[in-house]
Amino acid sequence: MEMTVQEHQERKNQSYKLLLWFGMISMVMMFAGLTSAFVVSTSRKDWLKDFEMPQAFVLSTVVLIFSSFTFHFALTSIRKDNRKATTLALLGTLLLGALFVILQFLGFNQIIEAGYFFTGSESNITTSFLYIIVVLHMAHLFGGVLALLILIYNHFKQKYNSTQTLGIELGAMFWHFLDFLWILLFLFFYFY
Repeated sequence: MEMTVQEHQERKNQSYKLLLWFGMISMVMMFAGLTSAFVVSTSRKDWLKDFEMPQAFVLSTVVLIFSSFTFHFALTSIRKDNRKATTLALLGTLLLGALFVILQFLGFNQIIEAGYFFTGSESNITTSFLYIIVVLHMAHLFGGVLALLILIYNHFKQKYNSTQTLGIELGAMFWHFLDFLWILLFLFFYFY
């Protein structure tokens, strides 16, 4: 029995989603290992007990939450063939993603201004862990921003409509995952 073109496309779409899930699960495992090492390291004598998260990290978390809403709006808009709203939502998500990165660097500066360093002889294990985990998250976010730029390009080339939303769906899945991951990491650092 032969597959129809639509069945073939549906299987292909499911394969792409499954690959994305495998990638996201591997990222969760990596961050689980790092946060586990963080927990084990808190028993060290040189661990900072009074370290506070910088205010810029709080603001960046709020910005990232808003970016999830704009990405979701882009997906719902393209499903309704509302190209203008999709464009605005995708560009808004890109702007919020860039603002998140800027706020992350401001947070690093706030940590340094408080007298803590990430590397070198004046660094400590607490801020080094924070630095590694935040930079790894930002590297994954860079991948998300790159994917978003490709989505925006493809959207302007009119590759998406109410019957072809896979690219935006995959982008939204990954973006929401990165947002959720950052919120978990932020809450972990804030309360642990």
